Amino acid sequence: MRQIIISDSTLRDGNHAAAHQISAEQVAGYCRMVDAAGVHVVEVGHGNGIGASSLQLGESKDPDARILKVARENLRRAKLDVFCIPGFATIEKDLKPALDAGVDVVRVASHCTEADLTERHIAFTRKAGRTAYGVLMMIHMVGRDTLLDEARKMESYGAEALILMDSAGASLPADVADRVSLLTQNLSIPVGYHAHNNLGMAVANTLAALDAGACILDGCLRGYGAGAGNMQLEVLVAVLERMGVKTGVDFYKLLDAADWAEKNIITAIPVIRSVSIVSGLAGVFSGFLKPVARISEQYGVDPRDLFFELGRRKVVAGQEDLIIEAADELSKQKKGTHHAEPRA
Repeated sequence: MRQIIISDSTLRDGNHAAAHQISAEQVAGYCRMVDAAGVHVVEVGHGNGIGASSLQLGESKDPDARILKVARENLRRAKLDVFCIPGFATIEKDLKPALDAGVDVVRVASHCTEADLTERHIAFTRKAGRTAYGVLMMIHMVGRDTLLDEARKMESYGAEALILMDSAGASLPADVADRVSLLTQNLSIPVGYHAHNNLGMAVANTLAALDAGACILDGCLRGYGAGAGNMQLEVLVAVLERMGVKTGVDFYKLLDAADWAEKNIITAIPVIRSVSIVSGLAGVFSGFLKPVARISEQYGVDPRDLFFELGRRKVVAGQEDLIIEAADELSKQKKGTHHAEPRA
């Protein structure tokens, strides 16, 4: 039997939903709860990972160093995980201090066609004696063979697992099963899956990934994450219990942790709203929900049209400036003018 690893992204992906304002005190309390529940891996930090706190992406309430310190102090059994996107995170300024703080697992992530960017960060993590995972984001944007080629690069760099991230919540179970099975058949490292819920498929997609051979399953309590939210972790554990799949997680204590998080951290439980559905259909990063809502109002355009335009342009995380450019173009088309000014 495969060992199933339950990985909790609430304190990282949930930071998108909280405008990156989850505090060190909240991190400490949450870590104690999920550690007691037996969750295997807990990911913490800014929504875009270590080193990403900025005016453009959103400033964290507390710096990485403080967040990691309190997380480490309050995780006794669970492994401490950080998300790391080369370009936002530098080795000397961000990754090395994270490892010095006691991080166990580093997820080094790139867009699904840019695995080359992860080589140095993966190698540095491995050389430091820590676990390095490779993460391919926005996996719906390329074909299965390209995805396998990029995954093989990460494996060759030393990645000890490969996580497929459906960052836009655009996938369906058949898509997931096809891609995960391809990777599990052709890689010698474990495969994991990270689902978003824009089309209401997050739990179904995660089960499809499991059935296709994935053994690292990501989720957030109450689904707290970017846009329409992530795969709801306590629901997955309940379904796995019903299926007879053993995770080692104490279900009641996990429910207690979810209740605690709802009262003490979660600003609003994710809901699949109209624009979230459109975001999933357009294949646009779930974290763009709030900026698209704000910018579409400023420019007087339909946010649904803006999401489809961003999808047509294949805009990805880190290209937030292009939301304004696309909104401006749509506004010009709508008004038939050569110049459009945002509303106050």
